[in-house]
Amino acid sequence: MLPSRRLIAGAAAALLLAGVAMAQEGQPQTRGLMPIKTAVGRVTAEEAEASRELGAKRVALVVGMAAYTSIAPLRNTEADARAVAAMLERLGFTVDLAVDVPLAQMKDTIAGFSRKSETADIAMVYYAGHGVEAAGENYLIPIDIEIDDPAKIPDRAVSLRSVLGSVAHARKLRIVILDSCRNNPFPASPGLAAAAGASAMGSGGLSTPDPSQGMLVVYAAEGGKVALDGEGEHSPFTSAVLESLPRPNIEIGLVFRQIRDRVMTLTANRQQPHFYGSLSGAPFFLAGEDAKVAAITDKASQWQALKPDQAGQLAGLAEEGNTRAMIGLGYMALSPDSAKFQPAEAFRLFSKAAEAGDAEAMFELGKLHEKGIGTPQNVAEALKLYRRSADLGFADAINDLGFLYYQGAEGLPRDAKQAIALFVKAADLRHPQAMFNVAALIDDGMIPGKTPEDAAAYLYQALRSGVSDVLEQLTSRPTMFKPETRRALQAELQRNRFYAGALDGDLGAGTQRGMRIAFGQAQ
Repeated sequence: MLPSRRLIAGAAAALLLAGVAMAQEGQPQTRGLMPIKTAVGRVTAEEAEASRELGAKRVALVVGMAAYTSIAPLRNTEADARAVAAMLERLGFTVDLAVDVPLAQMKDTIAGFSRKSETADIAMVYYAGHGVEAAGENYLIPIDIEIDDPAKIPDRAVSLRSVLGSVAHARKLRIVILDSCRNNPFPASPGLAAAAGASAMGSGGLSTPDPSQGMLVVYAAEGGKVALDGEGEHSPFTSAVLESLPRPNIEIGLVFRQIRDRVMTLTANRQQPHFYGSLSGAPFFLAGEDAKVAAITDKASQWQALKPDQAGQLAGLAEEGNTRAMIGLGYMALSPDSAKFQPAEAFRLFSKAAEAGDAEAMFELGKLHEKGIGTPQNVAEALKLYRRSADLGFADAINDLGFLYYQGAEGLPRDAKQAIALFVKAADLRHPQAMFNVAALIDDGMIPGKTPEDAAAYLYQALRSGVSDVLEQLTSRPTMFKPETRRALQAELQRNRFYAGALDGDLGAGTQRGMRIAFGQAQ
C-alpha cells in the first residue's frame, strides 16, 4: 500500500502537497494543500470579499485587422472583431479590443493582456486578419507591414507563439481563436516565390501550432488552408462563433464541436475548423446557470455537479473518441452519492482514455489501481501508470511521484535526489504546490546551485497561480522562510510593480499587501 500523502516528513520548513487521493477510515479523500507544521489561518472576511471583487475572472483580447496599407485589405474582419468583442462582454468578459493597429501597438496590447490574464480564470484571444507561416513559424500581420523580403517577416509581424504565451498562465481555461488563413497575403514576386519554394514562407497561410497542455487553439480552417470570407457581414467561422459561444448550459467542449458543424453547413463542407491542443480538464460553461460550476474548487466535484442532460452531451463526445469527455464521465461515475457511484464504469472510462494516450486518464486510473476502486488493488500497476502520466508531462503525476520518492513507498525505495528532480520538473510546469515545495527545499539548502532569488521566483509564480493556500502560508507565517529568501521575494514583487517598500525581509503589512495584489486580490 502506498503511504499517506497528506504531508512530507523531512527537513524542509514547509511543503505543500496536492494530488493523489487516499483512503482513510474507509472514506475516500483527496489530498489537499497541507503544511508540514502549524495549521494556517484563513484569510479575513474582508480579504475574501476583496478577492471576489478585484479584476476580471474572464478576460479576452480581440483583434481585427482590415485596413492593410501594403497588402490586400480584408472586407469583414473589423465587423467580425467588434461583434465578437460585444458578445464576449455580454458573457462577462473584460475585453481589450484592438482594430487596425500597427505593429508596435499590437505588441504593447499583447504584453498588457498577458499580464492581466495571469490572474484571470479564463483568458481568450480572438484574431481576425491576415496570417502567414514564415521560416517554420506562424505570424499574425499588423496593418502597417511592408514586406519585400520574407526573411523580414519575423521583425515586422507578431508571432503566434507570443499570442499563445499571452494566455498560457490563465488559471483555468486558455483559448486562442484564429479566423485567419484567408489567403496568402503577399503579392507574388520572383523573390517571394523562390523563398516559398525553399520553405522560408508557407504558401497557404498559417501552419499547425504547438500549444501547451491545457490550451486550445481553434483555426477557422485546416492548417495551411484558406478560410472563407463569405457573402454576409461576418465570415462563416465568426458567424458560427457568434451563434454558439453564447448558448446557455452547453459545455465548452461541445460548443466547439457545434462551431465546427455550423461552419461546415454554412460552407457546404468546403471549410472545416480544426482544433489543436486540449481544453482544461475541468468542465466550463460560458453562459447559463451551469456556469456556476466553475466556482467549485475540486475538479471531480465540478463534473459530479453536472445535470443528467450534461452527461448526455458528454456521452456524445465520448463516442467520438473525445478523451476529455471520457474523463468527465469517469469523474461523474465516482460520485459520492451512493445511488450514482459506479466504480466499474469509472474504471472502464479512464482505461479507454488512457489507452488513447491521455495523461490525466492514466493518472486517475492509477488512483483506482492504488486504492482498489473498480478493480482489484494493484500498487505496481498504479506506479506504472503514474510514471507513464509523468513521462507525458502531466504535472500532478510528476509532483506526486516526487512525493512518493521523497517518502518511499511499496516497490519504490526512498530517493530524495529523484524526488527533488521531480518537484523541480513539476514546478517548471507551473504546478502551484510543486513551486512552493521547491522554494522551501531551496530555502533549506537541499537543492545545490539554487539561490534565494530562485526560491523567491518560485514563490512569486506560486502566488500568481491563484492557489489560496500559498498566500495563506506566506501571510499567516511570515517568518517561515529565511531572511534572504524573504528579501528576494520582496525584490521580485518590486520588479513586477506590486511592492515599493524596503527590501528588509520583513513580510509585514506592506509586503503582504503586495502579495495579495500579486495573487489577484484587492489592495
